[in-house]
Amino acid sequence: MTYKTTRAPLLHVLHAYKVFPPDVTGGIPEAIAYIAQGMSSRHQSSLLVARDRGFGRRFNFEGMPVEAVTSFGTALSSPLAPSFPLVLAKRARQAALVALHHPFPLNDIGVAMRLPERTALVVHWHTAVVGKRPFAALLAPIVRHTLARAQRIIVSDPVLIENTPLLMRYAEKCTVIPFGVYVDYWNELDDNQQRRAEALRGRYPRLVLATGRLVPYKGFNILIEALRHVNATVIVVGEGRLTGNLRRIADRLGVSERFILAGGLSRDDLKVHLHAARMLVLPSVSAAESFGIAQLEAMATGLPVVNTDLPTGVPHVARDGREGLTVPPGDPAALAAAIGRLLDDQDFAQRLGSAARARVAAEYRAEVFVRRTEEVYEAAVAERHGAIAALAAGPV
Repeated sequence: MTYKTTRAPLLHVLHAYKVFPPDVTGGIPEAIAYIAQGMSSRHQSSLLVARDRGFGRRFNFEGMPVEAVTSFGTALSSPLAPSFPLVLAKRARQAALVALHHPFPLNDIGVAMRLPERTALVVHWHTAVVGKRPFAALLAPIVRHTLARAQRIIVSDPVLIENTPLLMRYAEKCTVIPFGVYVDYWNELDDNQQRRAEALRGRYPRLVLATGRLVPYKGFNILIEALRHVNATVIVVGEGRLTGNLRRIADRLGVSERFILAGGLSRDDLKVHLHAARMLVLPSVSAAESFGIAQLEAMATGLPVVNTDLPTGVPHVARDGREGLTVPPGDPAALAAAIGRLLDDQDFAQRLGSAARARVAAEYRAEVFVRRTEEVYEAAVAERHGAIAALAAGPV
């Protein structure tokens, strides 16, 4: 899955985010892995994260060194890892560039503790702090400091700039780079995988798949409510703290036999489930869902997508009536109607699925995502070094 290039000199890039597998999986960790693996033939990457809970440890993830600092648990969706800012400031001394993945307040505190002057900074703005207004207001000054220090800011969709006052002030630094996936991987099955997909499809002929961490903003409770009104089986791939709560909701609403929590699956197993399903549903209910890489994985397999009309990039990936159906967030009846329509009108669903596969192949390839990110990194380092050289030379 490595994208190889033969441009410019070797850099050491330090990525910084709050969590990473095996503690927590998700779209942002996946994007970090894509970047690191895709740049591995040209640039070195390392990663600093916190444990979800537990003592610090070091390990390698597919060749990338990972340092996970001690965390005492989680509050307000962030690890309680007091050493993280100090470690970030220290590790940045060995990096040509620090790539911060937002939101994670401890990243901003680390920047406030002063990065080395020579170290370039790129911010990946995945989403704003959502649903915590007093907390977000408290954090705003240090986030502004981070954005001011950054040479570049990467966003996945222009709407994130338009809908984020903090970003609008730094719009000239922003570069839009949509996420990507390895299309051929998701589109192809070996013989064993094909047999497993057929068996799963035979067992659940009206299979609806959803993927993601079991957290409130993913809207899986809304999906359970929708299941009362549609003849389908839903399998959710993912883990999280809402496992027990979602099972209780399914029991209470009488749909537990048709609502299956599959837990975390390997990438290959997820691919088998995608090829067995009739569609992917992304029922997210808040702007914390900024893009939905899961949509790309499903679209690459030729599935239509049902997503929600969030003020983020989500409905711009699988577009309403073109690659999927878009419904209002938090509306079980509308969600059920969209699922039912795709299940009952197979010709319509197949047209959307074919268009979805073509869209991913044309616009959302991981190779392009990696190459464009690498170009931004290299430009940020050149800009930072040029600015320092100009200061050292003094006035002309």
